[in-house]
Amino acid sequence: MMLKSTFTPLFSIFPAKPRTPKLFHYRTKSITNTFTPNPPSVRQNASSNTLTVPPPQLPPTSAYIHLPFCRKRCHYCDFPIVALGSSSNQTNDDDPRILNYVQLLCREINATKLECNTNPPLKTVFFGGGTPSLVPPRLVSSVLEVLRLKFGLSSNTEISMEMDPGTFDSKKLKELIGLGVNRVSLGVQAFQQDLLKACGRAHGLEEVYEAIETVGSCGVENWSMDLISSLPNQTPEMWEESLRLTVEAQPTHVSVYDLQVEQGTKFGILYTPGEFPLPSEIQSADFYKMASRMLSDAGYNHYEISSYCKSGFECKHNLIYWKNKPFYGFGLGSASYVGGLRFSRPRKIKEYMGYVQNLENGLVDCRGNDPIDAKDMAMDVVMLSLRTARGLDLKSFREAYGGSLVFSLFKAYKPYVESGHVVCLDEHGTVVSADEINTALLDVDKIRQLAFIRLSDPDGFLLSNELISLAFGVIAP
Repeated sequence: MMLKSTFTPLFSIFPAKPRTPKLFHYRTKSITNTFTPNPPSVRQNASSNTLTVPPPQLPPTSAYIHLPFCRKRCHYCDFPIVALGSSSNQTNDDDPRILNYVQLLCREINATKLECNTNPPLKTVFFGGGTPSLVPPRLVSSVLEVLRLKFGLSSNTEISMEMDPGTFDSKKLKELIGLGVNRVSLGVQAFQQDLLKACGRAHGLEEVYEAIETVGSCGVENWSMDLISSLPNQTPEMWEESLRLTVEAQPTHVSVYDLQVEQGTKFGILYTPGEFPLPSEIQSADFYKMASRMLSDAGYNHYEISSYCKSGFECKHNLIYWKNKPFYGFGLGSASYVGGLRFSRPRKIKEYMGYVQNLENGLVDCRGNDPIDAKDMAMDVVMLSLRTARGLDLKSFREAYGGSLVFSLFKAYKPYVESGHVVCLDEHGTVVSADEINTALLDVDKIRQLAFIRLSDPDGFLLSNELISLAFGVIAP
Protein backbone atom coordinates (compact mmCIF):
# COMPACT_ATOMS: atom_id res chain seq x y z
CA MET A 1 0.00 0.00 0.00
CA MET A 2 1.27 3.46 -0.86
CA LEU A 3 0.78 5.88 1.98
CA LYS A 4 -0.62 9.29 1.25
CA SER A 5 1.75 12.21 1.70
CA THR A 6 -0.70 13.64 4.22
CA PHE A 7 -0.88 10.38 6.15
CA THR A 8 -0.86 10.84 9.91
CA PRO A 9 0.61 7.72 11.49
CA LEU A 10 -1.71 5.80 13.75
CA PHE A 11 1.08 5.84 16.32
CA SER A 12 0.67 9.54 16.99
CA ILE A 13 -2.10 8.70 19.44
CA PHE A 14 -0.80 5.41 20.79
CA PRO A 15 1.97 5.71 23.40
CA ALA A 16 5.13 3.66 23.76
CA LYS A 17 3.70 1.60 26.60
CA PRO A 18 0.21 0.61 27.74
CA ARG A 19 -2.00 3.08 29.52
CA THR A 20 -5.63 4.05 29.53
CA PRO A 21 -6.75 5.14 26.08
CA LYS A 22 -5.89 8.65 24.93
CA LEU A 23 -9.02 9.91 23.22
CA PHE A 24 -9.17 12.10 20.13
CA HIS A 25 -11.32 14.72 21.79
CA TYR A 26 -11.30 16.48 25.12
CA ARG A 27 -14.10 15.20 27.28
CA THR A 28 -11.87 14.46 30.25
CA LYS A 29 -13.28 16.30 33.23
CA SER A 30 -11.64 17.92 36.19
CA ILE A 31 -11.97 15.80 39.29
CA THR A 32 -13.10 18.82 41.29
CA ASN A 33 -16.40 19.07 39.41
CA THR A 34 -19.75 17.46 40.15
CA PHE A 35 -22.48 16.26 37.83
CA THR A 36 -26.17 15.43 37.70
CA PRO A 37 -26.35 11.66 38.36
CA ASN A 38 -29.28 10.98 36.03
CA PRO A 39 -28.98 12.93 32.76
CA PRO A 40 -32.03 12.92 30.49
CA SER A 41 -32.13 10.16 27.89
CA VAL A 42 -34.05 10.17 24.62
CA ARG A 43 -33.61 8.28 21.37
CA GLN A 44 -31.91 9.47 18.22
CA ASN A 45 -33.99 11.63 15.93
CA ALA A 46 -33.00 10.54 12.42
CA SER A 47 -34.00 13.79 10.79
CA SER A 48 -32.12 16.05 13.20
CA ASN A 49 -29.21 13.65 13.78
CA THR A 50 -29.55 14.20 17.53
CA LEU A 51 -27.86 11.50 19.56
CA THR A 52 -28.81 10.69 23.10
CA VAL A 53 -27.17 8.95 26.00
CA PRO A 54 -27.50 5.13 26.16
CA PRO A 55 -28.71 3.51 29.39
CA PRO A 56 -26.36 3.84 32.38
CA GLN A 57 -23.45 1.42 32.56
CA LEU A 58 -22.96 -1.10 35.33
CA PRO A 59 -20.38 -0.23 38.02
CA PRO A 60 -16.74 -0.91 37.08
CA THR A 61 -15.20 -4.32 37.63
CA SER A 62 -11.66 -3.24 36.74
CA ALA A 63 -9.09 -1.07 38.49
CA TYR A 64 -5.87 0.49 37.25
CA ILE A 65 -3.30 1.18 40.00
CA HIS A 66 -0.51 3.64 39.21
CA LEU A 67 2.80 2.93 40.95
CA PRO A 68 5.00 5.73 39.59
CA PHE A 69 8.46 4.67 40.72
CA CYS A 70 11.33 4.20 38.26
CA ARG A 71 15.08 4.03 38.62
CA LYS A 72 15.36 6.82 36.04
CA ARG A 73 13.21 8.53 33.42
CA CYS A 74 13.52 7.05 29.93
CA HIS A 75 14.21 9.56 27.17
CA TYR A 76 10.78 9.04 25.56
CA CYS A 77 8.70 8.98 28.75
CA ASP A 78 6.13 11.65 29.67
CA PHE A 79 4.34 9.59 32.30
CA PRO A 80 3.89 10.89 35.85
CA ILE A 81 6.76 9.11 37.61
CA VAL A 82 9.06 9.43 40.60
CA ALA A 83 12.71 8.66 39.77
CA LEU A 84 14.34 6.83 42.67
CA GLY A 85 17.86 6.87 41.22
CA SER A 86 19.81 4.33 39.19
CA SER A 87 21.28 2.79 42.34
CA SER A 88 17.83 1.84 43.58
CA ASN A 89 17.83 -1.90 44.38
CA GLN A 90 15.24 -4.61 43.98
CA THR A 91 13.88 -4.44 47.51
CA ASN A 92 13.48 -0.73 48.35
CA ASP A 93 11.93 -1.87 51.64
CA ASP A 94 12.92 1.24 53.56
CA ASP A 95 12.36 3.94 50.92
CA PRO A 96 9.98 6.46 52.54
CA ARG A 97 8.92 7.81 49.14
CA ILE A 98 7.38 4.46 48.24
CA LEU A 99 5.86 3.85 51.67
CA ASN A 100 4.28 7.32 51.87
CA TYR A 101 2.88 7.07 48.34
CA VAL A 102 1.32 3.64 48.91
CA GLN A 103 -0.30 4.90 52.10
CA LEU A 104 -1.71 7.86 50.14
CA LEU A 105 -2.92 5.54 47.39
CA CYS A 106 -4.72 3.33 49.91
CA ARG A 107 -6.37 6.42 51.40
CA GLU A 108 -7.66 7.38 47.96
CA ILE A 109 -9.13 3.92 47.38
CA ASN A 110 -10.81 3.92 50.78
CA ALA A 111 -12.28 7.40 50.23
CA THR A 112 -13.76 6.53 46.83
CA LYS A 113 -17.55 6.37 46.77
CA LEU A 114 -19.07 3.14 45.52
CA GLU A 115 -21.40 3.41 42.55
CA CYS A 116 -24.10 1.39 44.25
CA ASN A 117 -24.75 -0.76 47.32
CA THR A 118 -24.25 -3.97 45.35
CA ASN A 119 -20.95 -3.14 43.72
CA PRO A 120 -19.63 -6.21 41.85
CA PRO A 121 -16.16 -7.55 42.75
CA LEU A 122 -13.18 -6.58 40.63
CA LYS A 123 -12.36 -8.97 37.80
CA THR A 124 -9.14 -7.27 36.68
CA VAL A 125 -6.46 -5.24 38.47
CA PHE A 126 -3.56 -3.71 36.56
CA PHE A 127 -0.48 -2.34 38.33
CA GLY A 128 1.10 0.11 35.90
CA GLY A 129 3.67 2.84 36.17
CA GLY A 130 6.38 3.69 36.42
CA THR A 131 7.95 0.38 37.27
CA PRO A 132 5.63 -1.37 39.76
CA SER A 133 8.13 -4.19 40.30
CA LEU A 134 10.28 -1.71 42.28
CA VAL A 135 7.60 -1.65 44.98
CA PRO A 136 8.16 -4.16 47.83
CA PRO A 137 5.68 -7.08 47.76
CA ARG A 138 4.45 -6.26 51.27
CA LEU A 139 3.25 -2.87 50.00
CA VAL A 140 1.65 -4.43 46.93
CA SER A 141 -0.11 -6.73 49.38
CA SER A 142 -1.47 -3.74 51.31
CA VAL A 143 -2.95 -2.25 48.12
CA LEU A 144 -4.58 -5.56 47.15
CA GLU A 145 -6.02 -5.91 50.64
CA VAL A 146 -7.59 -2.44 50.48
CA LEU A 147 -9.07 -3.28 47.06
CA ARG A 148 -10.43 -6.55 48.43
CA LEU A 149 -12.06 -4.88 51.42
CA LYS A 150 -13.43 -1.96 49.40
CA PHE A 151 -14.65 -3.68 46.24
CA GLY A 152 -14.01 -7.38 46.59
CA LEU A 153 -11.91 -9.50 44.24
CA SER A 154 -13.43 -12.32 42.22
CA SER A 155 -11.97 -15.80 42.59
CA ASN A 156 -10.27 -15.61 39.18
CA THR A 157 -9.30 -11.93 39.07
CA GLU A 158 -6.64 -11.15 36.47
CA ILE A 159 -3.94 -9.25 38.39
CA SER A 160 -1.33 -7.83 36.03
CA MET A 161 1.90 -6.08 36.89
CA GLU A 162 4.34 -4.20 34.69
CA MET A 163 7.89 -5.30 35.49
CA ASP A 164 11.22 -4.13 34.09
CA PRO A 165 14.36 -6.26 33.73
CA GLY A 166 16.74 -5.71 36.62
CA THR A 167 14.02 -4.80 39.13
CA PHE A 168 13.05 -8.27 40.33
CA ASP A 169 14.49 -11.69 41.01
CA SER A 170 12.88 -15.08 41.50
CA LYS A 171 12.33 -14.44 45.24
CA LYS A 172 10.40 -11.22 44.63
CA LEU A 173 8.43 -12.67 41.73
CA LYS A 174 7.40 -15.71 43.76
CA GLU A 175 6.25 -13.41 46.57
CA LEU A 176 4.14 -11.42 44.10
CA ILE A 177 2.67 -14.61 42.66
CA GLY A 178 1.80 -15.64 46.20
CA LEU A 179 -0.13 -12.39 46.58
CA GLY A 180 -2.21 -13.17 43.51
CA VAL A 181 -0.26 -11.52 40.69
CA ASN A 182 -0.92 -13.90 37.78
CA ARG A 183 0.07 -11.85 34.75
CA VAL A 184 3.40 -10.15 34.06
CA SER A 185 4.03 -7.43 31.48
CA LEU A 186 7.78 -7.34 30.88
CA GLY A 187 9.16 -4.05 29.55
CA VAL A 188 11.97 -5.27 27.31
CA GLN A 189 11.56 -2.65 24.50
CA ALA A 190 14.59 -3.79 22.43
CA PHE A 191 17.16 -6.58 22.14
CA GLN A 192 20.06 -4.30 21.21
CA GLN A 193 22.31 -2.88 23.93
CA ASP A 194 22.94 0.35 22.00
CA LEU A 195 19.23 0.99 21.53
CA LEU A 196 18.48 0.39 25.20
CA LYS A 197 21.22 2.85 26.15
CA ALA A 198 20.05 5.41 23.58
CA CYS A 199 16.54 5.25 25.07
CA GLY A 200 17.82 5.88 28.56
CA ARG A 201 16.60 2.51 29.79
CA ALA A 202 17.88 1.55 33.22
CA HIS A 203 18.45 -2.07 32.16
CA GLY A 204 20.81 -3.71 29.71
CA LEU A 205 20.58 -6.74 27.47
CA GLU A 206 22.01 -9.11 30.08
CA GLU A 207 19.22 -8.16 32.47
CA VAL A 208 16.65 -8.76 29.70
CA TYR A 209 17.72 -12.39 29.35
CA GLU A 210 17.85 -12.82 33.13
CA ALA A 211 14.30 -11.47 33.46
CA ILE A 212 12.98 -13.78 30.75
CA GLU A 213 14.62 -16.76 32.44
CA THR A 214 13.20 -15.73 35.84
CA VAL A 215 9.66 -15.42 34.51
CA GLY A 216 9.95 -18.89 32.97
CA SER A 217 11.54 -20.53 36.01
CA CYS A 218 8.81 -19.15 38.30
CA GLY A 219 6.14 -20.78 36.15
CA VAL A 220 4.40 -17.63 34.95
CA GLU A 221 2.36 -18.79 31.96
CA ASN A 222 0.43 -15.58 31.31
CA TRP A 223 3.10 -13.03 30.48
CA SER A 224 3.58 -10.29 27.92
CA MET A 225 6.61 -8.67 26.37
CA ASP A 226 6.68 -4.99 25.38
CA LEU A 227 8.64 -3.80 22.34
CA ILE A 228 9.11 -0.32 20.84
CA SER A 229 9.68 0.31 17.13
CA SER A 230 10.86 3.42 15.25
CA LEU A 231 13.57 4.23 17.79
CA PRO A 232 16.43 6.54 16.81
CA ASN A 233 18.86 4.75 14.45
CA GLN A 234 16.82 1.56 14.61
CA THR A 235 17.20 -0.43 11.41
CA PRO A 236 14.84 -3.02 9.89
CA GLU A 237 17.45 -5.65 10.74
CA MET A 238 17.42 -4.62 14.40
CA TRP A 239 13.63 -4.69 14.50
CA GLU A 240 13.51 -8.09 12.85
CA GLU A 241 16.01 -9.40 15.39
CA SER A 242 13.94 -8.08 18.30
CA LEU A 243 10.81 -9.73 16.91
CA ARG A 244 12.63 -13.01 16.28
CA LEU A 245 14.09 -13.13 19.80
CA THR A 246 10.68 -12.26 21.23
CA VAL A 247 9.12 -15.21 19.43
CA GLU A 248 11.93 -17.45 20.70
CA ALA A 249 11.22 -16.33 24.30
CA GLN A 250 7.64 -17.62 23.86
CA PRO A 251 5.60 -15.04 25.78
CA THR A 252 1.87 -15.64 25.55
CA HIS A 253 1.29 -11.96 24.71
CA VAL A 254 3.27 -9.29 22.86
CA SER A 255 2.64 -5.54 22.86
CA VAL A 256 4.24 -3.54 20.04
CA TYR A 257 4.33 0.23 20.35
CA ASP A 258 5.67 2.70 17.83
CA LEU A 259 7.69 5.50 19.38
CA GLN A 260 5.69 8.62 20.16
CA VAL A 261 7.90 11.69 20.58
CA GLU A 262 6.35 13.79 23.33
CA GLN A 263 7.05 17.44 24.04
CA GLY A 264 9.06 17.98 27.19
CA THR A 265 10.90 14.67 26.96
CA LYS A 266 14.57 14.34 26.05
CA PHE A 267 13.58 12.81 22.71
CA GLY A 268 11.19 15.73 22.19
CA ILE A 269 14.15 18.10 22.52
CA LEU A 270 16.52 16.07 20.35
CA TYR A 271 14.33 14.75 17.54
CA THR A 272 11.60 15.64 15.08
CA PRO A 273 9.20 12.84 14.07
CA GLY A 274 9.82 11.60 10.55
CA GLU A 275 13.31 13.09 10.37
CA PHE A 276 16.63 11.23 10.74
CA PRO A 277 17.71 9.54 12.98
CA LEU A 278 14.03 8.70 13.49
CA PRO A 279 12.50 6.68 10.65
CA SER A 280 10.22 8.16 8.04
CA GLU A 281 6.48 7.48 8.17
CA ILE A 282 6.86 4.85 5.45
CA GLN A 283 9.65 3.15 7.42
CA SER A 284 7.48 3.19 10.56
CA ALA A 285 4.68 1.58 8.58
CA ASP A 286 7.11 -1.08 7.35
CA PHE A 287 8.10 -1.83 10.96
CA TYR A 288 4.42 -2.26 11.80
CA LYS A 289 3.83 -4.58 8.84
CA MET A 290 6.88 -6.65 9.77
CA ALA A 291 5.57 -7.12 13.32
CA SER A 292 2.13 -8.10 12.06
CA ARG A 293 3.59 -10.64 9.65
CA MET A 294 6.20 -12.21 11.93
CA LEU A 295 4.01 -12.47 15.00
CA SER A 296 1.04 -13.77 13.04
CA ASP A 297 3.26 -16.38 11.40
CA ALA A 298 4.41 -17.41 14.88
CA GLY A 299 0.84 -18.12 15.98
CA TYR A 300 -0.06 -14.85 17.68
CA ASN A 301 -3.50 -13.38 17.12
CA HIS A 302 -3.42 -9.67 16.25
CA TYR A 303 -6.45 -8.87 18.39
CA GLU A 304 -5.82 -5.14 18.87
CA ILE A 305 -3.78 -2.55 16.98
CA SER A 306 -0.78 -2.86 19.32
CA SER A 307 -1.44 -6.27 20.86
CA TYR A 308 -0.83 -9.89 19.88
CA CYS A 309 -1.53 -13.01 21.88
CA LYS A 310 -1.64 -16.76 21.84
CA SER A 311 -5.19 -18.11 21.84
CA GLY A 312 -6.93 -17.37 25.13
CA PHE A 313 -4.28 -14.95 26.44
CA GLU A 314 -5.80 -11.59 25.59
CA CYS A 315 -5.22 -9.00 28.31
CA LYS A 316 -8.62 -8.97 30.02
CA HIS A 317 -7.94 -5.61 31.62
CA ASN A 318 -7.06 -3.85 28.38
CA LEU A 319 -10.12 -5.37 26.71
CA ILE A 320 -12.17 -3.34 29.19
CA TYR A 321 -10.72 -0.21 27.58
CA TRP A 322 -11.28 -1.34 24.01
CA LYS A 323 -14.85 -2.40 24.76
CA ASN A 324 -15.49 1.03 26.30
CA LYS A 325 -16.45 -0.49 29.64
CA PRO A 326 -16.15 1.51 32.89
CA PHE A 327 -13.04 1.24 35.06
CA TYR A 328 -11.53 2.77 38.17
CA GLY A 329 -8.15 4.44 38.17
CA PHE A 330 -6.19 5.13 41.35
CA GLY A 331 -2.94 6.94 41.91
CA LEU A 332 -0.88 9.76 40.46
CA GLY A 333 -2.16 10.90 37.05
CA SER A 334 -4.47 7.90 36.65
CA ALA A 335 -7.75 8.12 34.74
CA SER A 336 -11.16 6.64 35.50
CA TYR A 337 -14.23 6.06 33.37
CA VAL A 338 -17.24 5.95 35.66
CA GLY A 339 -20.83 6.95 35.06
CA GLY A 340 -20.16 7.77 31.42
CA LEU A 341 -17.49 10.37 32.26
CA ARG A 342 -13.70 10.23 32.19
CA PHE A 343 -11.62 12.07 34.75
CA SER A 344 -7.97 12.18 35.75
CA ARG A 345 -6.00 12.70 38.94
CA PRO A 346 -3.25 15.33 39.27
CA ARG A 347 0.12 14.39 37.76
CA LYS A 348 2.27 15.90 40.52
CA ILE A 349 2.67 14.45 44.00
CA LYS A 350 1.87 17.65 45.91
CA GLU A 351 -1.37 18.23 43.99
CA TYR A 352 -2.28 14.54 44.27
CA MET A 353 -1.85 14.74 48.06
CA GLY A 354 -4.24 17.67 48.13
CA TYR A 355 -6.72 15.79 45.96
CA VAL A 356 -6.75 12.79 48.32
CA GLN A 357 -7.23 15.07 51.31
CA ASN A 358 -10.13 16.85 49.61
CA LEU A 359 -11.63 13.50 48.62
CA GLU A 360 -11.56 12.35 52.23
CA ASN A 361 -13.14 15.62 53.35
CA GLY A 362 -15.98 15.28 50.86
CA LEU A 363 -14.84 18.32 48.88
CA VAL A 364 -14.31 16.38 45.66
CA ASP A 365 -16.88 14.58 43.56
CA CYS A 366 -15.08 12.64 40.85
CA ARG A 367 -18.08 12.62 38.56
CA GLY A 368 -18.28 16.21 37.31
CA ASN A 369 -21.31 18.42 36.74
CA ASP A 370 -21.55 18.48 32.95
CA PRO A 371 -24.18 16.37 31.17
CA ILE A 372 -22.92 13.34 29.32
CA ASP A 373 -22.46 14.08 25.63
CA ALA A 374 -23.88 11.27 23.50
CA LYS A 375 -21.82 12.26 20.45
CA ASP A 376 -18.65 12.00 22.53
CA MET A 377 -19.74 8.58 23.75
CA ALA A 378 -20.45 7.42 20.20
CA MET A 379 -17.03 8.62 19.06
CA ASP A 380 -15.38 6.77 21.93
CA VAL A 381 -17.14 3.56 20.93
CA VAL A 382 -16.05 3.90 17.30
CA MET A 383 -12.44 4.81 18.09
CA LEU A 384 -11.93 2.06 20.65
CA SER A 385 -13.78 -0.63 18.69
CA LEU A 386 -11.85 0.01 15.49
CA ARG A 387 -8.63 -0.60 17.39
CA THR A 388 -9.63 -4.26 17.68
CA ALA A 389 -9.73 -7.15 15.25
CA ARG A 390 -13.37 -7.71 16.22
CA GLY A 391 -14.29 -4.19 15.18
CA LEU A 392 -17.47 -2.22 15.74
CA ASP A 393 -20.52 -4.24 16.81
CA LEU A 394 -23.16 -2.70 14.56
CA LYS A 395 -26.13 -4.22 16.37
CA SER A 396 -25.30 -2.71 19.75
CA PHE A 397 -24.16 0.55 18.15
CA ARG A 398 -27.42 0.76 16.18
CA GLU A 399 -29.48 0.09 19.31
CA ALA A 400 -27.63 2.79 21.23
CA TYR A 401 -27.31 5.51 18.61
CA GLY A 402 -29.78 4.73 15.81
CA GLY A 403 -29.80 3.09 12.39
CA SER A 404 -29.39 6.31 10.42
CA LEU A 405 -25.95 6.89 11.94
CA VAL A 406 -24.85 3.38 10.95
CA PHE A 407 -26.10 4.02 7.41
CA SER A 408 -24.13 7.29 7.28
CA LEU A 409 -20.97 5.51 8.45
CA PHE A 410 -21.28 2.99 5.64
CA LYS A 411 -21.68 5.76 3.09
CA ALA A 412 -18.53 7.46 4.38
CA TYR A 413 -16.56 4.21 4.39
CA LYS A 414 -17.67 3.04 0.95
CA PRO A 415 -14.38 3.98 -0.83
CA TYR A 416 -12.36 2.23 1.88
CA VAL A 417 -14.46 -0.93 1.62
CA GLU A 418 -13.62 -0.94 -2.08
CA SER A 419 -9.90 -0.38 -1.36
CA GLY A 420 -9.86 -3.14 1.27
CA HIS A 421 -8.98 -0.95 4.25
CA VAL A 422 -12.42 -1.46 5.81
CA VAL A 423 -13.95 -4.92 6.12
CA CYS A 424 -17.65 -5.66 6.69
CA LEU A 425 -18.96 -8.91 8.18
CA ASP A 426 -22.39 -10.46 8.40
CA GLU A 427 -23.78 -12.15 11.52
CA HIS A 428 -22.01 -15.39 10.58
CA GLY A 429 -18.61 -13.67 10.38
CA THR A 430 -18.52 -13.90 6.59
CA VAL A 431 -16.86 -11.02 4.76
CA VAL A 432 -19.35 -8.98 2.74
CA SER A 433 -18.03 -7.86 -0.65
CA ALA A 434 -17.82 -4.24 -1.80
CA ASP A 435 -20.46 -4.95 -4.45
CA GLU A 436 -22.85 -6.25 -1.80
CA ILE A 437 -22.23 -3.14 0.29
CA ASN A 438 -23.00 -0.92 -2.70
CA THR A 439 -26.26 -2.78 -3.17
CA ALA A 440 -27.07 -2.56 0.53
CA LEU A 441 -26.60 1.21 0.46
CA LEU A 442 -29.70 1.35 -1.74
CA ASP A 443 -31.75 -0.48 0.88
CA VAL A 444 -31.58 0.43 4.58
CA ASP A 445 -32.99 -2.97 5.56
CA LYS A 446 -29.99 -4.73 4.01
CA ILE A 447 -27.59 -2.52 6.01
CA ARG A 448 -29.29 -3.81 9.14
CA GLN A 449 -28.16 -7.33 8.24
CA LEU A 450 -24.49 -6.35 8.60
CA ALA A 451 -23.03 -7.28 11.99
CA PHE A 452 -19.49 -5.86 12.22
CA ILE A 453 -17.22 -3.35 10.58
CA ARG A 454 -13.48 -3.52 11.19
CA LEU A 455 -10.16 -2.36 9.77
CA SER A 456 -7.98 -4.72 7.76
CA ASP A 457 -4.65 -5.94 9.13
CA PRO A 458 -2.21 -4.30 8.64
CA ASP A 459 -3.22 -1.76 5.98
CA GLY A 460 -6.48 -0.67 7.57
CA PHE A 461 -4.87 -0.34 11.01
CA LEU A 462 -2.20 1.85 9.45
CA LEU A 463 -4.89 4.24 8.22
CA SER A 464 -6.81 4.14 11.50
CA ASN A 465 -6.37 7.84 12.28
CA GLU A 466 -7.84 8.86 8.94
CA LEU A 467 -10.65 6.31 9.11
CA ILE A 468 -11.59 7.11 12.70
CA SER A 469 -11.47 10.85 12.01
CA LEU A 470 -13.79 10.26 9.07
CA ALA A 471 -16.26 8.55 11.39
CA PHE A 472 -16.00 11.46 13.82
CA GLY A 473 -16.99 13.79 11.00
CA VAL A 474 -20.12 11.73 10.45
CA ILE A 475 -21.04 11.61 14.15
CA ALA A 476 -20.35 15.28 14.89
CA PRO A 477 -20.30 17.15 11.56
